[in-house]
Amino acid sequence: MVELNWLLFCFLLLYVGQSAFNIWVERVNLIHSQLRADKVPAGFEGFIDESKLASARQYVRAKTRVGIIEQIVSDVTLLVILLSGFLPLLVLWSDKLGLSLIAAGILFFFVPGLIHFLLELPFSYYNTFVVEQEFGFNKSTLKLWTIDHIKEALLTAILFAPIFSILLLIIAWSPRFWWFWGFLLLSSVQLVMAILYPVVLAPLFNRFEPVRDEQLSAKIGAQMEKSGIRVKKILQMNAGIRSRHTNAYFTGIGKTKQIVLFDTLIESHTHEEILAVLAHEAGHFRKKHVLKRLLIFASLALAAFYATWLLIQWPVVFSTFGFSAPLPYVGLFLAGVFWDRAGFFLHPFYMMISRRFEREADIFAAEMLGGPCAMAGALKRLAADNLSNLNPHPLYVWFHYSHPPIVERVALLEGTEGNPDSRAAIFKGADL
Repeated sequence: MVELNWLLFCFLLLYVGQSAFNIWVERVNLIHSQLRADKVPAGFEGFIDESKLASARQYVRAKTRVGIIEQIVSDVTLLVILLSGFLPLLVLWSDKLGLSLIAAGILFFFVPGLIHFLLELPFSYYNTFVVEQEFGFNKSTLKLWTIDHIKEALLTAILFAPIFSILLLIIAWSPRFWWFWGFLLLSSVQLVMAILYPVVLAPLFNRFEPVRDEQLSAKIGAQMEKSGIRVKKILQMNAGIRSRHTNAYFTGIGKTKQIVLFDTLIESHTHEEILAVLAHEAGHFRKKHVLKRLLIFASLALAAFYATWLLIQWPVVFSTFGFSAPLPYVGLFLAGVFWDRAGFFLHPFYMMISRRFEREADIFAAEMLGGPCAMAGALKRLAADNLSNLNPHPLYVWFHYSHPPIVERVALLEGTEGNPDSRAAIFKGADL
């Protein structure tokens, strides 16, 4: 059974406090967006009308309410698992079965992971076949949805088991410095994943092919040649088999780097708007944003591994949650829960950097295209196509937005953000 002490009190304060704070932020954002969603923002006329604005308001409300319920169910379930004595009992079962340290560790993580996976399914189903269906986004079938979840579960298990096993072996081999070797392991895995994702993992879920529109393909080639950007591949993805949402992204490093356009984006946008989106993604490449993100992640991971090593050396960490002996996989699990909660309050730091990268990419696109009009138009159409929240609360943006709000991005490009020199700054390459 759990031990009532100061550590448990601090943990509950963090756990419940983070959960309550996040729900409050969600509610604040919902109320803020609903109160300010009755007027089309200046400059968005022709892309968004009153009817589209009303649909966006309803979509935000539906997504937020489902998200809040899902978070409450998930948080309460995990807290019950932690405080009920279920996990110490799982350790006892492993001992009775005579499992090795690695097998016991995998089982220890697998059971809560399976519970979370099963709990997430009804929410995923509701989001896909009720919310997304109601607003005209869903194109998936029950068969495809089921296959996707099976693939995700199998892929997670296949990747997790060997990596976690190696980490446990490293802990046994080097109890004092495993945090450093573990960091190197994780960094190596992430680097390999960044290289292999475009060519091995992503094709498991979608079909990728060269852009079919020959005229568009020629324009893309000319644009890339003019800008001196060399990207291995520029592909279109059959995103339309699942959803009508539109997007594009830059992925991979080295010889696997490529730009991917959703087929839904190609179908609903003009060539000029697509070239603008492409220029934005090329900006991420030229500004080395993928590499910078990897370095930021590596720095945070190293700090987290060292802090985990310090944390699990305290016997009270284990006794607090009912464990009679310190076991490495138990320590990793408890530390993971703790850092997940504490790390939430570091989100503003990472999101701020990400939003900075997005502004840099927007500016690069405007420079590359010789003006902001195409990029601003592409953003407005993306907002309309995806029923984006045009009035997010600043606090919600601070914690959850990896991109600046659409209205803010358009204002920056069109020189209406409050700085009379902002338009000129775009073409001077100023760091905004």
